[in-house]
Amino acid sequence: MTGQLRKFAAVRVWLCEEEGSSLADDRNLSGLIGDLYSAGAQVAAIPLGRLGPDFLRLSTGVAGAVLQKLVNYRFHVALLGDTSSAVAASAPLGDFVRESNRGASVWFVRDLAELEARLSDPSGEPGAAP
Repeated sequence: MTGQLRKFAAVRVWLCEEEGSSLADDRNLSGLIGDLYSAGAQVAAIPLGRLGPDFLRLSTGVAGAVLQKLVNYRFHVALLGDTSSAVAASAPLGDFVRESNRGASVWFVRDLAELEARLSDPSGEPGAAP
């Protein structure tokens, strides 16, 4: 396994390790999905660094492919890390991050503390966050 299971506000969150193979690679992503199922996770918390440099460049299609696969398998996704410089350089990315954070399937958060706060927010969908 490439992470650990933790609970935040009664939600089972799989914390991917900071270091490791790129999860943008389909084989590695499939391995993550296996880990998520094995652990009974509801949310995959993935450090942005594990997704490779093309993830935040929307034109590459990497973000769409990775997120679609995880959401199709009914996992919620929390992407951990600072996106401010990438968002400042790309209006479409800024729109994508903003719209994702309004929904319940994919969230961009700075760190685990922000994720825990979002999962604890009673205004969100119970048991369906992020």
